[in-house]
Amino acid sequence: MKNDMFRPILEPLTEISGYRVRPGMYEMNGATAFQGGVNFTVCSAGATSCELLLFKRMESEPYAVIEFPKEYKIGNVFSMMVFDLNIEDFEYAYRLDGPYDARKGIIFDKTKNLLDPYAKAVTGQSIWGSSVSNNGYKGRVVKNDFDWGSFANPHIAMEDLIIYELHVRGFTKHKSSGLKENERGTFEGLRKKIPYLKELGINAVELMPIFEFDETRDKRDVGGVTLLDYWGYNPVSFFAPNTSYTSVVEYNHEGRELKQMIKELKENGIEVFLDVVFNHTAEGNENGTYISFKGFDNNVYYMLTPEGFYYNFSGCGNTLNCNHPVVQELIRECLRYWVINYRVDGFRFDLATILGRNDDGSPISQPPLLKSLAFDPILRKVKLIAEAWDAGGLYQVGSFPSWNRWSEWNGRYRDDIRSFLKGDDGMAYMASNRITGSTDLYDEHYRGSNASVNFITCHDGFTLNDLYSYNHKHNEANGWDNSDGSNDNLSWNCGEEGHSENEEVIKLRKKMIRNAITVLMLSRGVPMFLAGDEFMNTQFGNNNAYCQDNIISWLNWDDLDRNRDMFNFFKNIIAFRKKHIVVRKNSGYCSLGFPPLSTHGVLPFANQYDGSTKYIGVMYAGKDDKRLSKDEIVYMGVNTYWEEMDVVLPKLSDNYMWKYVVDTATDKGYIDKLNVYIRENVYTIQPRSVVVLKAVKRQ
Repeated sequence: MKNDMFRPILEPLTEISGYRVRPGMYEMNGATAFQGGVNFTVCSAGATSCELLLFKRMESEPYAVIEFPKEYKIGNVFSMMVFDLNIEDFEYAYRLDGPYDARKGIIFDKTKNLLDPYAKAVTGQSIWGSSVSNNGYKGRVVKNDFDWGSFANPHIAMEDLIIYELHVRGFTKHKSSGLKENERGTFEGLRKKIPYLKELGINAVELMPIFEFDETRDKRDVGGVTLLDYWGYNPVSFFAPNTSYTSVVEYNHEGRELKQMIKELKENGIEVFLDVVFNHTAEGNENGTYISFKGFDNNVYYMLTPEGFYYNFSGCGNTLNCNHPVVQELIRECLRYWVINYRVDGFRFDLATILGRNDDGSPISQPPLLKSLAFDPILRKVKLIAEAWDAGGLYQVGSFPSWNRWSEWNGRYRDDIRSFLKGDDGMAYMASNRITGSTDLYDEHYRGSNASVNFITCHDGFTLNDLYSYNHKHNEANGWDNSDGSNDNLSWNCGEEGHSENEEVIKLRKKMIRNAITVLMLSRGVPMFLAGDEFMNTQFGNNNAYCQDNIISWLNWDDLDRNRDMFNFFKNIIAFRKKHIVVRKNSGYCSLGFPPLSTHGVLPFANQYDGSTKYIGVMYAGKDDKRLSKDEIVYMGVNTYWEEMDVVLPKLSDNYMWKYVVDTATDKGYIDKLNVYIRENVYTIQPRSVVVLKAVKRQ
């Protein structure tokens, strides 16, 4: 009886190439270990035959080739269970044969080794910056034995999020991070920085791509510096974490370090979002590499022209055919896998409008993929955030199909706020819309202000420090004669281009940074900012540092010591937002009779802005969420003019007065503890500065 209890449920039926096999689990994509064997399942509509290749670790030639019997194919699915395999002894790939007709996009090649599209771990490029081995990528079977214990996801409400976008490698790669050499630039390095993140006050990290990608695809030398595809928007596999982001080798336990990092982030109240790239792959166009999807079903996985060429709505050579049912299934299974096995809280979809294009590239009004993700039961509480544009010119900010589930990176917020803060004419009305939740873009009764992810900076463009240090991009180090990157940055150098020793210029730049983060944190919607902005990180004017795996992109943690005052300001303004619910959402009726949200000019409720308006007042009023009997009133004044202004505030009742919380014109900016009050409802706001006030009872 004891022996029977541990016998495999399934028994082999025949032998192929010396291996005992039987038909596999057809609904279980990828390679999955069972007691006594491994199940291998792949799908191809056009293939006429399929071979499983087994390799010894690091070997280029297979030690076993096992062809799937014809009777092991049901529909378009090949599935086979191979017995007596130890997952630690092999890596695997496939070879498929089939017709070749390039004009129809059919390009089967039985000489090519193919990576499993569902591989949970990928070999061939585990050392950062090393070229892919001669025999290409291979898959590895992973033990899914990480113990999550009684752990539960935080499930932070959208309006309560403070999102912090970061690059795993660049966050701790610089020696100033204070970590051991093997920990720098890794998941472990990020885990070690959790106390820092917690002190800052953010409660969600958005990780730039961590799927396996090919950083060497466009490897080149510029001025003696090796440039790589550093950002990672170049996916090789959607199910496998990047093995070069680990501090130790994880044979057959790939993902363990990442899971430990995620677990500890969440235990500290910090959610984890992944930046996912389902719009294209590293295989490129007809001149690109042949890794996986091209060999399984090129005309299924990619959008092709009638001549068999690749549509390029991604700007990266190819475009995934996201609304083909097979590709939909892969994307849905992928997201479910990361939610179930890695407990991921949300996803930011790169160039997400591509996910709503038909197979001919035309936009779909009700994209089936986007709808299925919105209503998927496993993904029900996961945040879905779209970058609502693509390289093909489809711009859907404010109109991205949502089903009240999808949020958007609000590119209009970035542009309008940048323009207003630097003093451009005619921007007051648009800026007031952005600050108050972009209700001109998002119907507040249907989508609400949580549809808008507000940001002024992200990985793509200037850092916040550079936004006020450079009038023009400086991308010469990229090797394209400064032709790459956006020319329309809506930036201002405050009087000198680049690094300055002028104390007045430095003082103005710091004030402009305080202005920007204050407006961001006191805007309706979900705030997001770029890692390092809190201590004035610079990329030396490079606004397209996608290829810079060096000090241009790595955070220099010495800047934290140099700019501790800025870090403290960020920390305080984040804490202020989290403390005051009226800033984040409507919260009941204010007994003083003020509406939940109102806009103002230099006179109360005078919000008929014209082309010359340089002042906006925004007031939030409601109830404290912890003490419902207490009124909560917060007022923000934004002066983008180069001269001071006298402002009349909304009149409070006799037993209330206004107290200063923030005045960015002061050296430290955050002055709540100084107990400075306005007793007559009139104040003077300094040039190019932001003031935050709150109503308090008279003492």
